[in-house]
Amino acid sequence: MPELAEVEYFRKRWDAGLGEKIVAVRLHGEKRIFRGADVRAIRRRLVRQTLVRSTARGKQMLFEFSGANWLGIHLGMSGNLRIEPAGFIPGKHDHLLLEQKSRTLVFRDPRQFGRVRFHHGKDKPAWWQTSGPEIHSPEFSQNVMREFVRHHQRAPIKAVLLLQNGFPGVGNWMADEILWRARIAPRTRAGKLSAAKLAAIWRSTRFVARASLITIGQNFSDPPKTWLLHERWKPGGKCPRHGTNLRRATIGGRTTAWCARCQK
Repeated sequence: MPELAEVEYFRKRWDAGLGEKIVAVRLHGEKRIFRGADVRAIRRRLVRQTLVRSTARGKQMLFEFSGANWLGIHLGMSGNLRIEPAGFIPGKHDHLLLEQKSRTLVFRDPRQFGRVRFHHGKDKPAWWQTSGPEIHSPEFSQNVMREFVRHHQRAPIKAVLLLQNGFPGVGNWMADEILWRARIAPRTRAGKLSAAKLAAIWRSTRFVARASLITIGQNFSDPPKTWLLHERWKPGGKCPRHGTNLRRATIGGRTTAWCARCQK
């Protein structure tokens, strides 16, 4: 599932169309990704409007168009955004096409766990404001993070890191990376963490967010080989620090990898 940095990378792909008008909209309005969206309004209101700007928050993207129109996209598990030539013929899983004079903006989602939302109005839609402060922003302070974690004292810390209202953009691989760097076992109850351990989680969260945005978020390049990310997917993957075999289990509903030697 795309996480913070992957979302940023895909968002920027559509920036090629900034400043240009939409000349046609094609979509599969019956598909699950449009659940709750006014498909007729998308078709009617976006045509002849200019793509003004885009932004990302956690795992969501927001595209602003002239005429007070807003398009929200969540990539789900298999979604991606890309640019195709004008007159592009869509494939089976290309569910939304915004055509411009010189290009086509495409949203593809084979598994349809993603979502398209639409809002018409002067202000940003209410559903855009629902998550907590972005983890790479100054507002994501140690105090803010600590208070959020303490509201979920009985949950394993791995499950808490996956809660988007407190850690927007953090998904499975980022949560494992954060805990490995903080040297904290993923099953540890949030309420059992000391102030020092919480500070370590905050530092690791900030580092992983910022470093992944510089690599994955810029051009989809890989982070350094010293990251757990490169080993956690491998059968027989090993801890990058000292070569211990990684352990795996389902925690918080997600497959989790950790080093028993680092994360006691």
